[in-house]
Amino acid sequence: MLESIVALLIIGFGVLFYFKQGDTSMHKYVIDQAVNAYEKYAPYSFRQIREKVKFMGQEYTPKQYVVQICVFAAMAFGISYLYFYNIVVSLVYMTVVVSIIPYLTYLRCKRIYSEFLFEQIQVYTTNTIMEFQTTQNFVKAIEGVYNSGVLESPVLDDVKYMIDLAYKNGDINESLDFMNEKYVYHMTKNMHQLFLQITREGARDSNEVLENMLLDIDVLVEGVYRDRIDRQNFHRQFVQYGLLLYAMVALVQYLLGMERYLALLEEPIVLMALHGIVLFNSYFILNGEKYYNEKVDAE
Repeated sequence: MLESIVALLIIGFGVLFYFKQGDTSMHKYVIDQAVNAYEKYAPYSFRQIREKVKFMGQEYTPKQYVVQICVFAAMAFGISYLYFYNIVVSLVYMTVVVSIIPYLTYLRCKRIYSEFLFEQIQVYTTNTIMEFQTTQNFVKAIEGVYNSGVLESPVLDDVKYMIDLAYKNGDINESLDFMNEKYVYHMTKNMHQLFLQITREGARDSNEVLENMLLDIDVLVEGVYRDRIDRQNFHRQFVQYGLLLYAMVALVQYLLGMERYLALLEEPIVLMALHGIVLFNSYFILNGEKYYNEKVDAE
């Protein structure tokens, strides 16, 4: 049985190696089909976010998608076959795992997009404060940030909308409310509250307060980036641990002996228990992936 697993894995890696070679017609066809499947079955919001991720140059290439599918399929087939020694069951697990890949891609894109928004908001707040120290006028400050070229869409478009609202209403109240609702970050809300207070009370010397806010933003950003590195390290160890849990069945087979293990597979209760272990461990890993890719920069 183990020889069959090795043979299947060799075939799988052989197919994977073939797909990574040259632009043959078959190679191009498989890549196109993989991309079309992602486009058709992925959530609608994924397509919206994916456009920005592609613009940032962090979207997987079609070849990388094909490699991902092949690796996941080979791992799912190999692990499930090691548990059940049944090709049909392994094919079912392989299909289920491959169908989850678009969701994992969606989570990854959301994380990248979230990190991008946080960096843009950091740029927006920092540059607005510095512009305000020069102009002493909030609208002029955000106009300076808008024209400086340091922002990208969608934050750039929203800042333009803020400027239009301010000139339309003759005050900054609605502009600040719009931005606070659109981007729920403490540094944005605190900066807007400070500008609102300065505007209403006509503070004479606000430079010291603004300098302190810049320092607070720097500390916050440092903490977020440190947390990002910690999460990356945790994620790497978590995946290794999850794969190790799958491999525990090999230890069970070694202790029981292959003949005894294959005999146990004839028992419905044992089969249900093994399926439960596989599904629980898969849920554990999937939940960990969701945690890692959550919006972590909302403070």
